[in-house]
Amino acid sequence: MPKRILEGVVVSDKGDKTVVVKVERTLLHPVLKKIVRLSKKYHAHDEGNALKVGDVARIVECAPKSKLKRWEVISTASAS
Repeated sequence: MPKRILEGVVVSDKGDKTVVVKVERTLLHPVLKKIVRLSKKYHAHDEGNALKVGDVARIVECAPKSKLKRWEVISTASAS
């Protein structure tokens, strides 16, 4: 089964080796027929503590690393 890869913005880097990534997606509302933006936050493992708030991060599913962390950072790109 392929692992999911998501891209989002880092909203918190306070934990040691942990970042919180906010991933936004859009969908068409079935009744209103409007585009709606939904967001969700994921706790991800950042081994090198390299990411800061505002950076764009790509995360991939992994085996559980702690109570909340089921994702890990695979690549980064700084937001300008």
